[in-house]
Amino acid sequence: MRSAMPAEAPLLGAIEAGGTKFVLGAGTGADAIVDQVQIPTRDPETTLAETIAFFRRHPGLAAIGIGSFGPLERNRDAAKWGHILATPKPGWSDCDLAGAIARALGVPIGFDTDVNAAALAEARLGAARDAKVSVYVTIGTGIGGGVMADGRIVGGSGHPELGHMRPRRGPDDADFAGHCPFHGDCLEGLASGPAIIARWGQSLSHLAPDHEAHGLIAGYLAEMCNSLRAALAPDAIVLGGGVMGTPGLFERIVAQAAARDGGYFALSAERVIRRPALAPISGLAGAFLLAADLL
Repeated sequence: MRSAMPAEAPLLGAIEAGGTKFVLGAGTGADAIVDQVQIPTRDPETTLAETIAFFRRHPGLAAIGIGSFGPLERNRDAAKWGHILATPKPGWSDCDLAGAIARALGVPIGFDTDVNAAALAEARLGAARDAKVSVYVTIGTGIGGGVMADGRIVGGSGHPELGHMRPRRGPDDADFAGHCPFHGDCLEGLASGPAIIARWGQSLSHLAPDHEAHGLIAGYLAEMCNSLRAALAPDAIVLGGGVMGTPGLFERIVAQAAARDGGYFALSAERVIRRPALAPISGLAGAFLLAADLL
């Protein structure tokens, strides 16, 4: 009796929709990308037209996954599922991102935040593969986080907004009001890329290694890590994003988290806090998984 031939893997589309750029991919998965391009994020009409044109070059797509900047509606039962919600990105508030692509291409759409997509990828394929509970945090233009528990993305009324927690500020660092238009000195208002530039005039990686900024930013991110350890008991916290490209920042965060935890937690900071394994395509890899999960 002849054995059945394995089915050919379906062709999938993936979109990492960021505030400054869209990364588009087509392939059977993140390890088998046949075409990948990057386009600037302009107005929705222009950006979506270029996105749709890219995927029309790849007939036979079985599904498309989208990991997008937010805030957004990820609940499929909600009237505005697939929409970008109120965002400071000009022109994008109330954009029906998933719906526009679904109508144009006639394929199922997986839709979630870009950080949730990255969290999914790092949990299944990357730095958190051994973790029962893991958190992925991106520190860049904004600060966002995604949480995975028992193989599922965590979310209830919306999605986590880790960048808007408030870290404890030291007595010698009370003058800067913060850069967040909503909360001032929340974590994003203190430690995101734009907050660093607003405060010191340069990105963290361009400031001298002995500049006070390195210790302060590491301290705030260490506070975040310890808050996550206390709230979620994660096995892994994966730190990604452009700010994390600063030489020595990762090591400073781990050291400060360890120094501040009082030896309280079951797992050490050195074991829990990790670099991403899939950078720079963690988000795109997650978008491929969002598409594959639909099938």
